[in-house]
Amino acid sequence: MKLFSLPIRFGIATSGSLIAYFLILSLFNLHTNVFYSLFNGVITGFGIFEAIKYFKIEKGTSFNYGKGFAAGLVTGFVATIIFTIFFAFYSTEINLGFLDELSKVWFRDYDTSEGIVFFTVAIMGFATTVVLTLSFMQLFKGSNNPKAKSRVKI
Repeated sequence: MKLFSLPIRFGIATSGSLIAYFLILSLFNLHTNVFYSLFNGVITGFGIFEAIKYFKIEKGTSFNYGKGFAAGLVTGFVATIIFTIFFAFYSTEINLGFLDELSKVWFRDYDTSEGIVFFTVAIMGFATTVVLTLSFMQLFKGSNNPKAKSRVKI
């Protein structure tokens, strides 16, 4: 568990940021516009990047690609799971008309169920996590060239 304590903390902080961003959008009634969810990738990316960076500092010379990749995945998956649970709670308990309003705007020609929307939110988060973790690990991975240095200054 000690191996994942730092990524879990960053995942919780990232999910808090995602929830805060969603609630701010809802104050201005912009939370039904799916294009604003593109910024979720920026928030998630920042959380994953920082988690890998601090994980590398914590591990020092024992840091390797596999450990860094796992740290990024855990961070993003924890954030995604918590945000998806919040999203489901918000749309079924707090704002009961949210899913209907979202469906009118984006799924006019389809009969969607709540489960499909929640599944889509989760899959988008998981996919974003995998892509961003793979991308960031290119910056953090070591080199076989003994003269090369890491691309990220720590």
